Amino acid sequence: MLAATCLALNVYFEARSEPISAQFAVAQVTMNRVLSDTYPDTVCDVVWQRKQFSWTHDGKSDRPREEQAWRRAKWVAAVTLNDDDNSVDILPRTALHYHADYVKPYWVSSLVKVTQIGRHIFYRRKS
Repeated sequence: MLAATCLALNVYFEARSEPISAQFAVAQVTMNRVLSDTYPDTVCDVVWQRKQFSWTHDGKSDRPREEQAWRRAKWVAAVTLNDDDNSVDILPRTALHYHADYVKPYWVSSLVKVTQIGRHIFYRRKS
């Protein structure tokens, strides 16, 4: 699978109903993980890493069904992957985690909140 497809799937399933800025932030966290020494080195390996993104192991179809949202997710992925000057970066490179504001993951107490965009809260590790 191509990096653009993996990134678009992650944006689609994690943030398709969110503002475009939140979709870019989800894409950026994915790319930040690719650049991190702690995560796999490719977009697809980051996206499909075991139990990192809930949609990859929820037992539901991984085929996008909302055409307009899928087109937008593919566009966000393409812009993100071609962003050589970091012009769409809205989070620091240290932002490696997020969750929706309606869940309370166990791991959140070990991180520092960076910002909230839409319903997603973004985090970095404690220094």
